[in-house]
Amino acid sequence: MELDKDKPPRAYGSQQPPPHYEPGEGCLTTAVRIPVRIVVLVVVVPLRLVWDVLVVSGRALDRVVLRPLGRSLAWLGRVLLVIPLVWLYGAVLTPLVRYGFVVPVVWLYRSVLTPVMRYGLVVPVVWLYRSGLTPVGRLLGRLLGRFYETLLAPLGHALGWLLEWLVKTLLVWPGVALWRYVVVPVVYYGLVVPVVWLTRVLLVIPVGWVCRVILVPLGREIGAAFGVAWRVAGYISRAVGRALAWLTWNLLGRPLRWTYRSVCTPVGHWLRDSVWAPARNIAAVAGRAAGDALRSARATVRQARRDAWRALVGRPRAPEPGEPLVDRARTLGSTTIVPGAEPAPEISLHKRG
Repeated sequence: MELDKDKPPRAYGSQQPPPHYEPGEGCLTTAVRIPVRIVVLVVVVPLRLVWDVLVVSGRALDRVVLRPLGRSLAWLGRVLLVIPLVWLYGAVLTPLVRYGFVVPVVWLYRSVLTPVMRYGLVVPVVWLYRSGLTPVGRLLGRLLGRFYETLLAPLGHALGWLLEWLVKTLLVWPGVALWRYVVVPVVYYGLVVPVVWLTRVLLVIPVGWVCRVILVPLGREIGAAFGVAWRVAGYISRAVGRALAWLTWNLLGRPLRWTYRSVCTPVGHWLRDSVWAPARNIAAVAGRAAGDALRSARATVRQARRDAWRALVGRPRAPEPGEPLVDRARTLGSTTIVPGAEPAPEISLHKRG
């Protein structure tokens, strides 16, 4: 389908009649259309505005309050209810039910009820069935079969044929003839035809005329009016929303953005360059100086401890030929290594030279 480029565009709000509208509309349709559309527009516009406000509020409430609240309640319920209940079920109820009920019941069933039922009931009943009831039942079955074949079957066939003939002769054939030749003609020509004709004349034709001439045009106009009013209410709602968004931006967003760009950003940069960076450099220099001083103090303490240990126990002697070497010195009466001590034996049996 190609577009007609030479055709001028339609004005806003102009609508072409639907395909089912015909040029020759009645006066009732023309008289009802404009008042119905005005009333519907007046009723629908506030409803559409309230609906849009409720939708936006609901979405914001769901995103800001309901979803975090739901996640928090779910976590709280899991921590306070699910995990304790699962632990209670797995650690307390399951062993309690198993060893307090299931195991005794299974043991009672296997060890007591099964032997009692088997040797006290099942075995005697099976023996009685096999030894007594089966032969008696077979004998009675043979006797009843012969009696049925010789006497009851022929008598039953004769009685059935006689009853069937009597029912057909006395009931079925007269009833069929009465229904076909008396009831059907009388009911059809004496009741059905007049009722159908009166119903058509008094009900169907007037109702069809009212629906075709009054109700169908009225309903069509009301539906079209609701559609137009809903679209117009949507345009109004969007315009109100855009106006509110523009006011919010100019009253709040733009001043906040100007404050952030013109005040907060320069102040933050000045704090970063003039306060934070020098303070960080000073802290780094002080940290390095403190680390150097601490390391120097540790080295001094370590050297003083070594000198004190040497003054107390003396320097290690040179090992004589054939004497085993001792690797590390230990404290008296323990096996812990003394930090910073010179390697020396704990006890030496040799005299110092």
